Amino acid sequence: MTTPTPTTPMNRLYILVLGAFALGLDAYVMAGLLPKVAADLHTSESAAGQMVTLFTLCYALAAPVFATALAGRPAKTILTAALLLFTAANALTALAGSLAVLLVARALAGVGAGVYSPMAAATAASLAGEERRGRALALVMGGMSIGTVIGVPVGVLLADHVGWRGTLWLITGLGAVAIAGIVLALPRLEAAPPPPLRERARILARRPVAAIAGVSLIAGVTSLGLYTYLAPFLTDAGGIDGTLGAMWAWGLGGVAGSLLIGRIVDRTGRPYAVVTVVLLLLCLSHLLLPVAARATWVLAVPLVVWGATGWALQVPQQHQLIAARPDQAPVAVSLNSSAVYLGSALGSALGGVTLAAGVAPADLPYWTGALVAVGLVLHLVLVRMPRSADAEEEPGRNARTPESVTAGE
Repeated sequence: MTTPTPTTPMNRLYILVLGAFALGLDAYVMAGLLPKVAADLHTSESAAGQMVTLFTLCYALAAPVFATALAGRPAKTILTAALLLFTAANALTALAGSLAVLLVARALAGVGAGVYSPMAAATAASLAGEERRGRALALVMGGMSIGTVIGVPVGVLLADHVGWRGTLWLITGLGAVAIAGIVLALPRLEAAPPPPLRERARILARRPVAAIAGVSLIAGVTSLGLYTYLAPFLTDAGGIDGTLGAMWAWGLGGVAGSLLIGRIVDRTGRPYAVVTVVLLLLCLSHLLLPVAARATWVLAVPLVVWGATGWALQVPQQHQLIAARPDQAPVAVSLNSSAVYLGSALGSALGGVTLAAGVAPADLPYWTGALVAVGLVLHLVLVRMPRSADAEEEPGRNARTPESVTAGE
């Protein structure tokens, strides 16, 4: 994907942000609507809950597969097609009269979201230019986080008045507006020629790309693995009933982190160092949660830090991927997007397995904190690989790490 001139107005990116907001809302609101959906379709909550699993898995699988298959086509075309599928699938969800139709609709919505999200990130970075790349990526990530933190409770509240289908029609409407904005306002960007199959495999297997995606996978496992079981943790560690206050602290931290991280990356020009600090703070926030839970007013601090670092991490991660493979940014970024959502699916499952194995809920943050530490080691050892190793892996290319590309080393 070629880069337009630096004079491209940043306000055009808000069209992409609106689509990201709809994605963030859609990805998480269904969990809050689960009891209403199950009752309306006369099925169990466990069966209806598979709609969340299907959305997440299809999102994770669709991102790298379709980014590779669609490589070379104009970004505007791909974004429009992805949002059309996403919006139509949400309309089908709102109309679903059976569990089978609901599950198919959620799977299709996950595919549309999985195609849109990484392409929107790559397009935003291209439109903004290198100097404003971090802020552009942060805007798209901020759209998703705001959709989750603000949109989800609003969506659940709306469902109390107009039913769960009304919330899905709201998401459908947001998708339709985003489609119109992309068609009318987004400039056409010429895409890079599609890479051959061997090169596509090399992009996904190349060590810096694979290592960055591995760190994102681990971050997804830890964040959702702990977030899913926040209620039992609060009860066991601090005798706290209810999760609303804790969720708001986590969510507000997430919005702040996702919106501020872009400026930090742009001003420092060192995404590798930013990821190092973010992972360290994420690890410390998890390890401090069991102690902080004993005093409610102290608990807000690690919760806010956890939310901020968890949401902020993906901006410098995407920045590193785009710097590592600027010629095939959508393919590389899609792998990272897939890793995050696959990690989220694994985290929820592994958290349940860990508790079933006899680990006390109060001790769960120690396990997730240790896993974040593993991700930090992976980042330090493999992401900033020696130049000679990079040169051996891809002869003929300048051996530059993501950090050196961005920082101009």
